[in-house]
This record gives sequence, C-alpha cells and structure tokens, in this order.
Amino acid sequence: MSREALVTAVRAGQTIEVTGLLDGMTDAERRACLPALKELRKELRGAPWSAPSRKAYPALHAAGAACHTGAAAAATWIAAADMRWSQASPGVLLHVLGDREPEWLGDVAHRLAQRPVTSRVPYALTAGLVRLSGCEMPTTDAHVTGWFEHIGSAWHHGDTVVERLRREPHLPVMVAALFDSLEVTGRVGRLFGDGPDSWYSALARLTREGALDRRVMVDACVARLLRGGAAADQRLFLRLLTCLDLTRDEERERSADWTALACDAASPVAWHAQSVLASLVLDGEPALRQLAEMTAGVLFRPEKKLVRAQLILLGKVLKRDPSSAPDLLPAVAQAFGHQDTEVQERALKLVERHFARLDGADDARERIAELAAELSPGPRARAERLLGAGVVDSTPVVHAEVLPPVPERSRLAPAPGSAVEVAEEVGALLASGGDVATFERALDGLVRHAHDDREAVLEALRPAVARRWWLDAEVSDTHVDRYFRESPYGLEVVLAALLGRVRTATLHAAVEQRSDRGDCPHRALSRAFDARLWEVAHRIRTDPLPFLLSTPSWSTGLLEPDELVARLAEYRRLDARPGAADFAQALLRVRRDGDGAPVAAAARARALGTPEGYRLAQWLTAQGPRLPLSRRRTAGARILLEMGELDEIQGQFPPEFRRLGRPQSVFKNRTYCPHWDRAERQHWSAVLPGRREMVAARVLGDLAAAAVDDSRKEAAILPLLAEADGEAGEALHLCVAYGLAARDPEDRLCAVDALLVLAARGQLDAERLGADLGQLVRRGCVKPLRLAESIRTAAATGAYATVWSVLRDALPMLLADLATDGTGGSATRGLGDLLAVAADCAERSGARGDLAHLARAAGRRGSSRLVTQARRLRIALTREAAA
Repeated sequence: MSREALVTAVRAGQTIEVTGLLDGMTDAERRACLPALKELRKELRGAPWSAPSRKAYPALHAAGAACHTGAAAAATWIAAADMRWSQASPGVLLHVLGDREPEWLGDVAHRLAQRPVTSRVPYALTAGLVRLSGCEMPTTDAHVTGWFEHIGSAWHHGDTVVERLRREPHLPVMVAALFDSLEVTGRVGRLFGDGPDSWYSALARLTREGALDRRVMVDACVARLLRGGAAADQRLFLRLLTCLDLTRDEERERSADWTALACDAASPVAWHAQSVLASLVLDGEPALRQLAEMTAGVLFRPEKKLVRAQLILLGKVLKRDPSSAPDLLPAVAQAFGHQDTEVQERALKLVERHFARLDGADDARERIAELAAELSPGPRARAERLLGAGVVDSTPVVHAEVLPPVPERSRLAPAPGSAVEVAEEVGALLASGGDVATFERALDGLVRHAHDDREAVLEALRPAVARRWWLDAEVSDTHVDRYFRESPYGLEVVLAALLGRVRTATLHAAVEQRSDRGDCPHRALSRAFDARLWEVAHRIRTDPLPFLLSTPSWSTGLLEPDELVARLAEYRRLDARPGAADFAQALLRVRRDGDGAPVAAAARARALGTPEGYRLAQWLTAQGPRLPLSRRRTAGARILLEMGELDEIQGQFPPEFRRLGRPQSVFKNRTYCPHWDRAERQHWSAVLPGRREMVAARVLGDLAAAAVDDSRKEAAILPLLAEADGEAGEALHLCVAYGLAARDPEDRLCAVDALLVLAARGQLDAERLGADLGQLVRRGCVKPLRLAESIRTAAATGAYATVWSVLRDALPMLLADLATDGTGGSATRGLGDLLAVAADCAERSGARGDLAHLARAAGRRGSSRLVTQARRLRIALTREAAA
C-alpha cells in the first residue's frame, strides 16, 4: 500500500507528502518502490515539456534519490540530465537522505562532486552532504566552481565577501584548488569584480590577517603565471599577485621567476615581471650575468614596449656602472635582429655610446660584429664604421622571391560505389562540412543510389542522419515543410525527401517558385545553387534521375565537354528526362575554351538528336565564357562595381539562372540578406566556373563591410576565388584590397592567402591593387595599420618583391597627401608602418628607383616613425646595387 501511495503522491507532484511517506519506510520498502518510479520516469521523458505531468519531476527526483540504497545509483539518479531543470531542492534531498550512514553520505557527496560542471549539481547539496557526513571537502572542478559561485552570489545577505570567507572552515583548501584547476579559473573569473569588496581585496586581506598562508599564496600566483594559459586567467592571477603587495625580499627570492616571465609570459605579465626586475637591478640585483640572460630573452619579443623598456634599463645600468659594458653590450646587440628598425636604431645607439669601454674585451667585440650582420642596410653601414671596415659586410643581400606552390585543380573521383560509402560521405559532410568536390560526389552518389536501389541507400543513411532534428517523429510535418520552403540547407532537403520527411507538394512549390522577394546581391548565386537541390529532391520523389549531368570534372567546378556529351548519350539510352536546373548548371560548368575539344564535342552532341544535344552544341560553339561590362561606382566612401547584362545567360535558361546574367546595381538589391551561412559561399565559384569576376562583384559589398563596418567572417571565399578559373579583374582585386584591411585577423589572413596565390599564378595585377589600396586609404575605407599588418604577414612568407610591387603604386598617393597638407591627416595615419614594411621589402628584394613624393617626406624634420622610415626607404631605393 505504501508503494502505491508514494507513486500516487509523486505523480501528483506532492513533494511534502512524498517526504513524509519516505520517512516511514524501511530500506527494503524503498527498494520495492524503485521499479514503479523508473516506469514513471520513462513515461515522463516522452511527455511534452509543457505537459501538466512535468510538475511531478521534483517529487520524483526526491523519491528516486531516497529509494536507491546504493551510493553510486543514488548519485546517478540525482545528477540525471532529464531531471536537471526541474529537480527537488537541496533542502528536500538532504532531508530524505539524512538518515543514511555518514560513510554512505560522504560517498554520494564525492560522487556528485566528480560530475562535470555542466551537470549543475547544486553546491548546497554536496556541501550539505559533506557537513552531514563529516568527510573531507571535495576539490573537484564542479565543487570548487560551486563554492566560488555560492560565496560570490551571497550579496543579498548584507555582508561582504571577506566576511563570508572568514566564516568558511574550508577556505585554504578551496582557494588552493583555484590555483590547481584551469577550468575553475575560467568559470569564476567573472565573479572577482572590482572595488574594495572584490575577491582580490578579500583574499589579500585574509592573507595579511593570516587566514591564508602568505608564502603559499605568493608561490601559487607565481606558479600559475609561469604555467601560462588563457589571457583572462593570467590577468586574474597577476592582479591577485599585485594586491598581495610583495616585499622587496619576496621579490628578490623569485628573481629567476621574474626572468622567466619577462622572457616568455603574456605581455601584461611580462611587463610586470620586467618592472620588478628593473627595480631590483637598480638596487644592485640581480647579477649582471642574469640581467644579460633576461635581456637576450626580452629583446626577442615582438612587443616594442617591452624591448624599449629593456634597452632603457640597460642604458641606466651602463651609465651607472661602465665596467658592465663587456657583459651587457653583447646582450644589447641581440636587438639588431629585431623586426622593427627603430628598435635596431635604439640598440645601435646604445652600443655606439658605450663601445669605447670594450677595450680588451675581444669576445664581446666579436659577438657584436656577428650580430651586426642582422641589421638593416642603413644601420649596418653605421655599424661598419663603428667596428671597422671589413668587420661587417655592408653589401645588401637580395633575397630570392618565395611564393606558394601554384594550386592545381584536381579531378573528381567517381561517385561512391556503394550505399554504405554514400552514407559515410554524407555523414562526414553533415558533421563537419566539405569542399566542392566532396559535396558534388556525395550529391551525385545519393542521386545514383536512390535511382538504382532506394531501400539500400535508405537503410545505410539512417545512422548518418539520426541526429537531424527534422527526423524526430514528434516534429510536425508542417514545421519541416516550412523549414525547407526557406532553403534546401545543402544536402538536407535531398535527405529529407529520400526519408519521406518533406511533402512532395512543398518540393514542387520550391521548384516552381518565381518570386523575386528578398532580393540581395547574393540572390542570383544562391538561387541557382539551391534550384538544383530542390529539383533533385523533387525528382527523387516523383521521377528519380539516374545521375546528375552537372557533376563537375574538376575541383574548381569545370565540366569537360566530352563527359557531358557522354552523359547526355546515356540519358538518351535510358530514355531519362534531364532536370532543367541540372542541365542549366551543366551548361554553365562545361569548358568552352582551350583546345579543340569543345568544337569536337559540339559535333557529337548535335548527332544525339535530342533537344539537350542541340542546345549543348549551340552553347559550345558560341564565344565564351564572356563577362558583362562593369563600371566603378561609389557608395559613400566605398568603391564598388556595377555589372551590365549578360545576354547569353538569358533566353533558354530557367528563370532561377537568368538572374546570373541580369544587371547588378550598387543602389538596388539592398534588402535584407538571408545568406548568413558563410559555408554555402564556398560553392558559389563552382556555380559560375571560369567567371570568378561575376562572383567577386557579388561579394564585394561584404568585403567592403569587413573593412569599413568591421563585420567578420566575410573573406573565407577569397582564397577559393584566387584558385578558381577565369579572369582576375577589377572586382577580385578590389575584394583583396578590402580583405587586407578587414578587422578580423582571420579575414586578413584569407586576403593574404589570396594575394599570394594570385601572385604565384601570375594573375596579380600589382599596379591595379596598389592603386586601389591607395584610393581606399585616402577615402578612409582602409585603415593603414591593418593594411600594414596584412602586407607584413605576406612579406614574411618571402614575397618581398610582390609586396613591394603593390606598395610602389599605393604609397605615392599617400605621400602626396602628406606633402599637400603638411600633416597627412587621417588618411595617412599609420603611414609610418606602411613605409616600414615598404623599406623592409625594398631592402630584401633589391628594389631601386625613385618614388614620387618620398624625398619630401624623408626631408621633414624630426625623428617620428614616418620620417625615420621614409629616410630608410629612400636609402634603400637609392643605394648602389651590389657588384
């Protein structure tokens, strides 16, 4: 009777009554209730979330925890995922479990604490079990995170963090656990806050009061900084360390640690370590040898702030103690190889100032002479005068141009030979995406096997698509139909059609759709790409295609004419009806230039005697592929392109494809763009292979937004366009120009890749790109600092001549602005960084000649970065060529 009463109370969600019934039960009676509780749990899992039965969960959670007499089973029930969002309160659970043995309670507490943080086991529950059992406090990630959140969220009690921590009996153990775990730091760092009641202040105060061991705290902070990790973690422990306010003795004890941090830690940590070491050095410690070792590490860092501070410190030491020159000047000379020539200049000046003190120190002189070979040509000539003629080779070294290998298009492998192989490729595509070749092979494989053995491919596909939401029986057909009316979502619409999860009427409506609503610059490419997928899905349900005509021969999307003729011949033999969108895509992909293969294929196509054969023959003998006329237009500060009509992509093409040949205006088609999925864009160049300019013109606005509006993830298509077939014209070069100045570093790297690939293929018009960059900088669309970072990255790969050829045409415009208004204004802010990259490229590539307006910039007064680098570039360009 008690079992039926318990289940009835649980089903009604009467938690108080459930706890009363459990209090009067023996262990055997509780175990006897478990089967019924498990059946109820299984029943509730299938109920909709909004069902009234959901109110039973808290009572079920408490009853199941109490009726499990094994610690492992009880912990598993309590932390179950299906009851995580509607569970009994910690107070109720502690009440129903409180009559257990202390060892049992401690076992459950530690098992719950070992659950991942995402299990969201309440800290109040595990802490209560620890209190009842008297066991040791767990120090797992989940429990420590819960402890910090519990302390940090107790603001409503009216006390402070430090007061709450004083009452914590396990304070030292939990704080020590913070230093041991990487995961805890990332989760609780947001709780530390600012102000006098912050965690930093509280822990520092408790350390001063003796509640926390000071040496342990200091050593733990330093150890975590040495350990490295995420920037947020480093900031947390650095701030805590500074709040501890170390004494000079404590700093002196850890001088080796400061040296290691200054050389290798993240910038904020290295800066702090360097400042501590600087104060120790100026007090007479550490030893010169240790200072020299630290200097060698710091001077190899890219941060100019750290390098300059180190050189200033060395200057102070050398001035105070001239006898230290033999030990420190070779360390100073390590900066001769720094990428920033201003750093090289500073280091050389310091060496020049104290070089006379190296009399008799031959080893130091030899080491400085070795390092002087790494100086740029200008400073290297000064070093030669300092060290003596012939000691340093001042002959400029011309570096050979290094460009990436020319990417070669690859042949597509045949479609997967079995249904299992198709399912494997489909599963991989759904899990992580794929390139054009992988997508096209999988699509063709689905079409072939759906035609030849539908049941086999269905059986093989089910495990691969098991996690698709639209396959869930509880999801209504109306919801699925609405989803696929908006987009085919790649292969998903084909799979849904195969598995019967989208209605034929919905697919038919998508195939017949003629609406121009929601137009945007990408609509033409997207609609053409989607039309074939909707058609394939519809034909699978009504008239399966034997295979696809439009599957490309090459990874770039090109289709060989002989292959298309052979496919049409097979269609005629099978008496199969080609799909309109499939055939249209095949025409756009078929190769029409090069050798005589297109003409010969046209004759064979005409001999087929089918409408598609005649159409293909006409297409192959027409001139192509042609590009529409284009002209530049400005939209605000941006430079964009408009394209005219392309007659050949009209006429007999389906309406979904005619859009590709229609005029494109800068001031039209500006409605909301639904193409937020960047993964689809990798297929757009394969929609129009051989005409990448038409694709580039349609994504030009996105690349401009990446530079002007700081949008992200826009430039991933650039390397694909650089590797594609067709003319590399005005649109593609403008895309690269905008991409080089994108805010997102990943976007800039994509633009650098595209620049280098175009150069390797001999398709880079450096004059055009340089002129575009100059105009865009002047108009404020391209920030010089971002551009400098991008082209510095390109040059660092060894493409010094390529980068110089671009800057040679960009810089005169900017230098002209500098000469006109005397300041350069916002258009040339950051010009010094561009000149630094140009000077480096000119020196390494052996460039010579004159650059308009450079002499005036180099002749300006002062020693600003702009003037210094202008002088350096002028020296490099006018230097006599090596004999």
